[in-house]
Amino acid sequence: MQKLLVEFGMGTSLRRGDYTQAAVRGVKDALWHNSINLAELFGFEKTDMRILVDVGVQAPEKVDVGEVLKVFPYGQAEVRVQVGGLDIPRPDGDGHPTIMANVALTVGFDMERIND
Repeated sequence: MQKLLVEFGMGTSLRRGDYTQAAVRGVKDALWHNSINLAELFGFEKTDMRILVDVGVQAPEKVDVGEVLKVFPYGQAEVRVQVGGLDIPRPDGDGHPTIMANVALTVGFDMERIND
């Protein structure tokens, strides 16, 4: 895969302590930062997009990767979740912490197809 674009996002779950919600919001934040039509620029279909999604949260095992994948209407996405982000305790010490997820989206194509 030839990497062509990297975009970053941040998502939160303010009260529910939901790592998946924070990850999904981070992916949407990264996606909404750009409107570049890479597929058309290189003569590919949108379904040919290869998308590598890196998510950083404090509890990677609590992210439902299937829910994160549902954000993408096309393309071939792969989600990798690792330790990162932040858990911020509530000021009064009660309830779930605020969860912050950091996301990096790398988009590319199998460029060898262009030469066929």
